Amino acid sequence: MPKPLDIPVPDLTGKLALVTGASDGVGLEIAARLARAGADLLMPVRNQQKGQAAVAEIRARTERAGIRVLSLDLASLGSVANLATELRTDGRPIHYLIANAGVMNPPTRQVTVDGFELQLATNHLGHFALVAQLLPLLSEARAHIVSQVSIAADQGAVNWDDPNWEQGYDPMKAYSSSKIAFGLFARELQRRSDAAGWGIRSTLSHPGIAPTNLLSAQPGMGRPTDTTAVKLIRALSRRGILVGTPSSAALSAVYAATSPDARGGHLYGPKGFRHLGGLPAEQPLYSRLQSEEDARRIWQLSEQLTDVRVEA
Repeated sequence: MPKPLDIPVPDLTGKLALVTGASDGVGLEIAARLARAGADLLMPVRNQQKGQAAVAEIRARTERAGIRVLSLDLASLGSVANLATELRTDGRPIHYLIANAGVMNPPTRQVTVDGFELQLATNHLGHFALVAQLLPLLSEARAHIVSQVSIAADQGAVNWDDPNWEQGYDPMKAYSSSKIAFGLFARELQRRSDAAGWGIRSTLSHPGIAPTNLLSAQPGMGRPTDTTAVKLIRALSRRGILVGTPSSAALSAVYAATSPDARGGHLYGPKGFRHLGGLPAEQPLYSRLQSEEDARRIWQLSEQLTDVRVEA
């Protein structure tokens, strides 16, 4: 087993960090690393039992962790709104928001309670609505927001004419489309922050490749067994070949959130072979994420679809 990788993280004592998808995998490792640096954690999760198990694991690693488990289903705009209302009522500024949660490749097209294709809803629209509705708390803290994209955002395109994939659904193309949309949102968030003086730093990260539940068995999503891909990734990860581990894959988002050298609107990911694993570093912005016009367009489309609007 290779020696675990790590990076320096500033003292985060007194800071509040919200991490989506922190009940397992990369998200749990992101939350644990921030807690080890002294941050208080908000862990909004869909499965409360898994959330409490994650808290127990984090507390077993560090005694410094102040953690709240909250309820959130990113595939439901009502759930997003309820969480945002709860946190605004609490009134504590949020210094770090790592938008990490996601789903990948449902074998058949699935639609959320709001009528959106599942990957678009979970990977992008839910996070868009969450950030938009928490903006007062984020702006007050001059927050660092990290949008976790994917190497899949370097292929395919946003399905502008049919964002919900009502025609010709393709799992991987829909996944890439959702991650490109999310990356464009992150860039537009930085532009709007600069223009309006929100004080927010919006960065992008990707974890490379690591063994997580993204491609494992998900019966509720129509995938009864582990995919061949995740079996191979697990085998390579155990041997320290090419790909990362959940803990190393978490470091890109941690770096993007906490490093004083990270820059708004820029992308951070593993610097190993083909960016599959290794320590984090700044990387060239994917071509699909470079258009300022597309970034404005995805923001406008997201407002239209979610009926959540933010004044620039």
